[in-house]
Amino acid sequence: MAATRLILGTRKGVIILDAAGGGWTPRAATQLGIPVPYAVSDPRSGRLWASLDHGHWGQKLVHSDDDGATWAEVAAPVYPEGEELKPGKPASLRLIWVITPGPADQPGRLWLGTEPGGLFRSDDGGGSWQLVESLWRHPSRPDNWFGGGRDEAGIHSVLVDPRDSRRVLVGVSCAGVFESRDDGVTWTTANRGLKAGYLPDPDVDVGHDPHLVVGCPTNFDALWQQNHCGIFRSRDGGANWSQVSEEGGPAHFGFAVAVDPADGDTAWVVPAIADECRVAVGGALCVSRSEDGGKTWTALRKGLPQEHCYDIVFRHALDIDDSGRTLAFGSTSGNLYVSGDRGDSWQCLGTHFPPIYSVRFAQ
Repeated sequence: MAATRLILGTRKGVIILDAAGGGWTPRAATQLGIPVPYAVSDPRSGRLWASLDHGHWGQKLVHSDDDGATWAEVAAPVYPEGEELKPGKPASLRLIWVITPGPADQPGRLWLGTEPGGLFRSDDGGGSWQLVESLWRHPSRPDNWFGGGRDEAGIHSVLVDPRDSRRVLVGVSCAGVFESRDDGVTWTTANRGLKAGYLPDPDVDVGHDPHLVVGCPTNFDALWQQNHCGIFRSRDGGANWSQVSEEGGPAHFGFAVAVDPADGDTAWVVPAIADECRVAVGGALCVSRSEDGGKTWTALRKGLPQEHCYDIVFRHALDIDDSGRTLAFGSTSGNLYVSGDRGDSWQCLGTHFPPIYSVRFAQ
């Protein structure tokens, strides 16, 4: 089903665009002037959720039941008193990085991925939050979880298996992918085949830097991740990973990745040069698509700037709608693009948006 709204989390608030007359019309920003790391619609209820990074005032969590016209604040999660990152360093909430609504058979379930590496769960629609202590106390965390682009480790990806709500996967930067098959009671690593080229042993079990992990809704064995060390794909639900970066081409380093909702072999990424040079490859913006599980990649450039371009796309700032035809992405330069033909061509929806942190379609 084609989406009717685009929800942006930006450096200056939540911006919603409505589909109308074959195009997209932006509304005025709400939460104006406040950094919004992530904004999403809960498909079960239509409720909008947004995390707020106030800086001086800390992390806030808000929701809207009238399509963003008004917002109500709910209590943000709190690390239990006495929890420490390491001896003598208390754990406190620094960022709500992702908000993942639960499945239809868990109507009150919400997941929050946070920095410094805590996964929080609510079973009453956000009325209360509990730290998932089984993951927080994983024996690998004290010595092998660490910050990548941020000071501490952070959970940016939370995936629930559509076939089995008790199966949950999380992506941790930096640590890797962790899997639970018992609704978060126990966790195991799912990093076989990943490479951590920045560590003395690139084949470590824990210490990887997945930038984003996504799964195909109709074939959840097909998982993709955009990783600090390349693009990786799994055909067996994360038990094994293979690197599928483009040899000699732009599709290698980046943050965002989207997978076709009906075809686990098809995925899109927005390439950049490297971590230490976060700009479009060759000064030309492109989206790369693979339709054969990463064996080959096609650079899609029609409608995208090909000269003097410095855009970078954050991990949550690329999305595909349920129809599998429409994609959208936003950049840290405030540029927003949409494609209605699976990325073959792109239309710019604006060049003066605030820096864009997240892009999510909704009905």
